[in-house]
Amino acid sequence: MNGRTVFPIILAFSILSFLFSACLTPAPTEAENRELPQPQVQNSAITLTPTVTATFIPSPIPSLTPTRQVSATRTSTPVPTLTQTPSPTSDPFEGYYIDTLAERNYGGGVIQDEGSLNSAGSFTRKLFKYRSEGLDLYGFINLPRGEGPFPVILMLHGHVQPEDYATLDYSTRYADALTENGFIVVHPNLRGYAPSESGSNLLGIGDTLDALNLLSLVRSQAGQAGILEKADADRVGLWGHSMGGGIVLRMLEVDQDIDAAMLYASVSADENLNLNHFDDDGRGNKKLRFPEQALEKISPIYFLERIQAPVSIQHGESDAVVPVEWSRDLCSRLTELGIETECAYYPGQPHTFQNSGDTRLIAQTVAFFSKYLQ
Repeated sequence: MNGRTVFPIILAFSILSFLFSACLTPAPTEAENRELPQPQVQNSAITLTPTVTATFIPSPIPSLTPTRQVSATRTSTPVPTLTQTPSPTSDPFEGYYIDTLAERNYGGGVIQDEGSLNSAGSFTRKLFKYRSEGLDLYGFINLPRGEGPFPVILMLHGHVQPEDYATLDYSTRYADALTENGFIVVHPNLRGYAPSESGSNLLGIGDTLDALNLLSLVRSQAGQAGILEKADADRVGLWGHSMGGGIVLRMLEVDQDIDAAMLYASVSADENLNLNHFDDDGRGNKKLRFPEQALEKISPIYFLERIQAPVSIQHGESDAVVPVEWSRDLCSRLTELGIETECAYYPGQPHTFQNSGDTRLIAQTVAFFSKYLQ
């Protein structure tokens, strides 16, 4: 093939290639003829603007209420904020439990001398005041004459209609008999008994707290200058009548350093029995229903093994207020547990003893505390 032949062929091929390329390339549109905007780039980081932001709210958790937001923009993870709100699973009865009472601290403040009351030849009687659980409480204290130190009895009266009660009421005669025989007697007016202030007292728990606070103050002030300078902190006993006996029972299970205790016609150690027997709760308070499982943690009868002190139980067989069978049952339970217990039942005697029965009770009281505290 010569040069004349090759040149027309090459020329024809070039024309065909041009036509073919032109057919494949589309014509530019009007929009493409405009200048396109350039992306804004700063510090090599592209800022994204999300169109959707999701909010995540977790299921409620007791005491934890964070609200966490999730978005396309990266942010630091927020720290959940704990809020002090009551847990729905908290036990509303926990403050009444024997275990809870045993874990508390008691005392604080001071027993104040409010001046002398009428005094007998062998002892001095004073009015005192102390503060407990936000309340101002009063009572009297009998102080034997002499050098001392003297053992101390904390005496807790029974339920009397508050409007009928006086600071030197029926239990004064038992206090005086003990003081005449060498005992300091601290006798508070329980909550609601003037001039003591009133406060919550379901099942006698308020009174129990007050008595435990008072007992702690007696120990801390014993032997110190002041109203209790002749008191011996190492020899302390409890005496309680009726609802006062119920307070003593709880105290024995909470404070195991008590040296001796007397229960005189005491209410039951089983709060279920008290609630079913009395028109109120056995202490003049509104009767309420407590769950059975709560009463098992509240009632002293389920914690009797904690008692370390000797116990004296005194009850009249003609008691129409508190069944004598409750004391018989308690006596049996304490004896079976190996707790040193003496029990006496008085034929014909009512809830508060009279005449010869009362004389015998007073003698028994003095003998019991003399045996264990003097």
